Amino acid sequence: MIHHKHKIFLVALALGLCQYLPGQSQVKSAAPHVKNTKTQQNVDAALPLNPAVRTGKLANGFTYYIQKNKEPKDRVVLYLANKVGSILENDEQQGLAHFMEHMSFNGTKHFPKNELVNYLQKSGVRFGADINAYTSFDETVYQLPLPTDKPEILKNGLQIMRDWAQEASLDPEEINKERGVVLEEKRLGKGASERMQRQFLPMILNNSRYASRLPIGKEEVLLNFKPEAIKSYYKDWYRPNLQALIVVGDINVAEIEQMIRAKFSDLKNPLNEKVRTKYSIPLSGKNQFISVTDPEMTATVLQVMIKHREPELKTERDYRASLVRGLFNQMLSDRYTELSRQADPPFIQGGASISGLLGGLNSYGATVVAKPGELEKGFKALWRETRRVEKFGFTATELGRAKQNYLSSMEAALKERDKTPSENYVQEYLQYFLNQTAAPGIVKENELVVRLLPGISLPELNALSAEYIKDSNRDIVLMAPEKDKATLPDQAKVLGWLESVNQEPMEAFKDEVSKLPLLAVIPKAEKIFKVEKDDKLGLQILKLSNGATVLLKKTNFKNNQILFSAYAEGGSSLYTDADFQSANNAAGVVASGGVGNYNATQLDKFLSDKQVGLGPYIGDRSQGLSGSSTSKDLETAFKLIYGYFTEPRKDGDIFKGLIANAKAGLANRADDPGKVFSDTVNAVLGNYSIRRTGPSIEKIDQISLDRSFEIYKERFANASAFTFFFVGSIEEEKILPLIEKYLASLPANGAKTEAKDLNIHIPAGKITKTVYKGTEQKATVRLVFSGPYEYSYENNLKMDALKEVLEIRLLERLREQESGVYSPGASISVTKYPKERFSLTISFGCAPENTDRLIASAVDEINKLKNAGPLQQNIDKFKAEDKRSREVELKTNDFWLGYLVGQYANKEKLSQLDNYDAALNKITVSSLKETANKFIKDDNYIRLVLLPQQGQKAAGK
Repeated sequence: MIHHKHKIFLVALALGLCQYLPGQSQVKSAAPHVKNTKTQQNVDAALPLNPAVRTGKLANGFTYYIQKNKEPKDRVVLYLANKVGSILENDEQQGLAHFMEHMSFNGTKHFPKNELVNYLQKSGVRFGADINAYTSFDETVYQLPLPTDKPEILKNGLQIMRDWAQEASLDPEEINKERGVVLEEKRLGKGASERMQRQFLPMILNNSRYASRLPIGKEEVLLNFKPEAIKSYYKDWYRPNLQALIVVGDINVAEIEQMIRAKFSDLKNPLNEKVRTKYSIPLSGKNQFISVTDPEMTATVLQVMIKHREPELKTERDYRASLVRGLFNQMLSDRYTELSRQADPPFIQGGASISGLLGGLNSYGATVVAKPGELEKGFKALWRETRRVEKFGFTATELGRAKQNYLSSMEAALKERDKTPSENYVQEYLQYFLNQTAAPGIVKENELVVRLLPGISLPELNALSAEYIKDSNRDIVLMAPEKDKATLPDQAKVLGWLESVNQEPMEAFKDEVSKLPLLAVIPKAEKIFKVEKDDKLGLQILKLSNGATVLLKKTNFKNNQILFSAYAEGGSSLYTDADFQSANNAAGVVASGGVGNYNATQLDKFLSDKQVGLGPYIGDRSQGLSGSSTSKDLETAFKLIYGYFTEPRKDGDIFKGLIANAKAGLANRADDPGKVFSDTVNAVLGNYSIRRTGPSIEKIDQISLDRSFEIYKERFANASAFTFFFVGSIEEEKILPLIEKYLASLPANGAKTEAKDLNIHIPAGKITKTVYKGTEQKATVRLVFSGPYEYSYENNLKMDALKEVLEIRLLERLREQESGVYSPGASISVTKYPKERFSLTISFGCAPENTDRLIASAVDEINKLKNAGPLQQNIDKFKAEDKRSREVELKTNDFWLGYLVGQYANKEKLSQLDNYDAALNKITVSSLKETANKFIKDDNYIRLVLLPQQGQKAAGK
């Protein structure tokens, strides 16, 4: 439950029309009030480590954490944590901490060259998705999830960790091949954000060592370093007294401990050991300001960041302080959300919070994404709420709701403690090792929250503002489009805005809470008139008196989770192009207005003590809703379902605000190369249908509140067209009366509507489209093969296999052999309705000058599939990976809900899963070769490329 994350600078630019789903914040239920009778214990003593984990330290300083956990069954997660990162590089090594992470996958003592990845893929572990690693300023962490039902795989997994710890090969030939891969990863990160970050980061980091040690490193170093430089880094820093192995999963703890002691005890620390300096960012006391612009920046963003020393989280006193900060952030976030729900919102986006930064710092950060030409208005509105909290504090009702959130969140986590994924535990022990962040376990945390939370007072919360909102160590960063540079405010003007808000008269926040019931009309229960059972799938299929169908699947995958969906055919396909924008946005527009007696803000407050999330949708060919609940809050979920069918709301003020922000978000869209390319791709693949081309002011103007509301009501008027699905910890005696009351009573007319075929699909023929946009020397490539298809369970699995074997070859050739890309990808899409069609997409980024060569290589791999078929070893990898992922999927509520809805939508048998083994056995070299030749045609090939603008000049265009 303890969360501890660092960030450098994050601004989410949500510039599209908001599809707000009420209740998505998952605010939780109440726990009993416990009197704060504190025992005589030392609140400054370190909190104990979770007693479920076995920990130890070898004589060489190597640390281990081992815990048995059966979620998921027959799986284990291993992490090798190193307290080493880019901060430890010398000037000649900048980028080599991250490069070293790459080299750990390119040959070790027991797994030479690429054999490590090859072996793991054969064992059912996917490169990138499962096996992975990351390098930060202060740490490098390797992750490896494995099956445990075969002792040999687990044994080899520990050997891989041992090899990573100190026995990477660092072959000069492999180093030279990897240079291009790392440079391509660096290239992917280039753009407006990276260019601006380079300018403001030294200021934010107070010109500390962190400012000059970005993990991606320097290009000249990556291109030219000698093998000795990386070997020196590896020898100095990859050592047992800076390392820990974390093993959590379905394992025998004593056996794992014995294996770790046998395998890791002989790791050696260097004879002349370098001191592992703990670096930090100094607080200068200065206030700083910087304004940066970029031609590809699409919005004006202003952030105030007031830096502080980051508090530790080791003791009970620390834990209590973290609860105070969490409550503060939640209440502040709710206020900014409420501010944004106006007819004329003062900004596109705005918010503030206390959060971790870097190098021993945290900060109070307030960020605004301003409407074009309205920076002063937006920033003052942002700062006004900060000032309001500082001046008047929060209200007792706000604090009460925030406490309920914490208590019920903890209550829910406690109920799921035996179903908690191993990955969650690993992350806690990782932070415990790296940052000494307390990891006492959920039982202890629940005891702390229940005991400490009631004693946290309103004055204590309100005092946090004075502690964090200060006039020193304050950085102000202004980012904006280049074309607005001449009109941007300077430091004096921004400080003037701050001061004017600080001086203006203002009123305290009024927390308005509705006392009305959620629904205006309480329905009268109707009947379930027919029940069918499918014992093999564990399903009950209910036919209701109004014609609706309900599927119930009870599972024990979670102790207290119920997922649900409603599905009916129709969607926006039933409306003309003139109505499309209203239809496409209808669900979002209506949901943003609230439901029943509550507007969106009132609904948030009503749900603050409940664990319910729910939202309606209207898609191309269907409409419905989806959500989740606990058993305790299931009736509230049913009330919301009934409300979204029968008591939708339209809120003119919120609608105006959504439209205003959507238009403001489009102002500079054409300056973003990624957006321009994405819009082009969608337009080409959608054959330039008005329903597939990018957003525009004209399209936004077509959205009518009245028409959206009318369409929404039409789509949800007939319950007999709907099938409802409930999966999870269902109690029959509880859910059946709710179905009768809230679903069987829904209005219905018995009519069945079919979606229309609008004949929008990827066009046939050979098409080439090149977009010239942007200044960075980087290219983005999409290659699309498409056409008619024969939809079947067997063919779908074969297409999945084709995608996987192709992706393996693209990785081997484009990345490992040609060093031309960082992460090539392939994806398959198949549809049954409105027509049976498929599309195969290959995507990658690369240097512009390598585009034609790499495209030719990718197409060559397609042709090899058609001419010779895939390699048998790659088919074996697909089968191993698919079987392993399927074993885990089948034990999740998410899978079953998606499967059941999908089968109904495609009018396929629910028993199709029984055919898996037979279908998998039919995947062979010859069958995949035949499938590739049958569907992938050279004459249906679309080549889409994004190149920098100077490439257009070079091409003479």
